[in-house]
Amino acid sequence: MPAESRAPAAAPLLEGLPPVVSPRTRLLILGSFPSAVSLERRQYYANPRNQLWTLLQALWPEHPLPPAHDYVQRCQWLTARGLGLWDVFARCRRAGSLDASIRDAQANDLRCLHLPALEAVAHNGAASHAQAARLGLPPGVAVHRLPSTSPAHAAWSLARKTEAWRAAFAQHGLVAA
Repeated sequence: MPAESRAPAAAPLLEGLPPVVSPRTRLLILGSFPSAVSLERRQYYANPRNQLWTLLQALWPEHPLPPAHDYVQRCQWLTARGLGLWDVFARCRRAGSLDASIRDAQANDLRCLHLPALEAVAHNGAASHAQAARLGLPPGVAVHRLPSTSPAHAAWSLARKTEAWRAAFAQHGLVAA
């Protein structure tokens, strides 16, 4: 994904969402940049076809996920499990929601987050992982490249994605192996 190439003049500069984190965040899930639906609703993974929330519920079936219309509760549910959400890009130009359309991207700087318990970063897909070196990760923080939960990544089944995510989370004691 050539983040430095020029976007069409019609593509506006888009601003990402603020991080969803707490001082207890042990694993930070990083996407590339919010979808058009997520930007419109000001909520991470708001597209109902994105599998992130479904996948996370499968990891903790004994703790019911709050409904989609209660985003604040969903964020609390997430941070209570030691997770956080953010994106590798703070702003970019993009028409539509595909990562391949991202242009003029500016990376977020993880050093601005004060996460004393951070053990790992889980990249939600290849586009996010490709930017890992730009993030300013503290020494000793593990990096995981996980299959994307985007509806555009249909090559893997939800069950296969869930097992890959479970394996990464288990390495940090967040779920049973």
